[in-house]
Amino acid sequence: MRVLVVYCHPVPESFCAAIRDSAIEVLMARGWEVRLLDLYAENFDPVMGCGERRSYNEHAPQDPALKPHIEHLKWAQAILFIYPTWWYGLPAMLKGWLDRVWATDVAFRLPAGKRRIQSLMRHVTKIGVITTCGAPTWWSVVVGQPGRKTILRGMRALCATRCRTFFLAHYLMDSSTPKTRAAFLEKVRTKLERF
Repeated sequence: MRVLVVYCHPVPESFCAAIRDSAIEVLMARGWEVRLLDLYAENFDPVMGCGERRSYNEHAPQDPALKPHIEHLKWAQAILFIYPTWWYGLPAMLKGWLDRVWATDVAFRLPAGKRRIQSLMRHVTKIGVITTCGAPTWWSVVVGQPGRKTILRGMRALCATRCRTFFLAHYLMDSSTPKTRAAFLEKVRTKLERF
């Protein structure tokens, strides 16, 4: 299995980095081929400019900086997103990556007229999300979990018909302890051993 780990956190020593390292360790131990895409480390530009937006519906992005990202997406059979949940959603960096890379003639094709879009992502059969969140579980549910829905409903809709998904969140991150973080890392390992 070829898995693309899309990692998005600006702080190198964050708990998300520990999650990333644990996840990669488990996936590689399973014999999976792993590619890491660290959006902050590579200084990914999440801003879609005027010209790029104007031509968005006409063809794949032309920015040469996006080419390796598009190649990673086409290579992947599974995608694992690791990020902090901020204000109940995706970090702007990650949202910009989705906007700019999951684009026309990359993730989907826009047919003429009013017909449905055609997926170009049917090769992706698994999507996982591992995140941290300062809010408690109940409040995240009340707010509607927009980050979770963006990836596991919106992006998943472009993937294989029977694409398997999972979502793990360490809630109350702002008041976490070494014990809660260690327990969560164990949960991550267990989940990925069965992913």
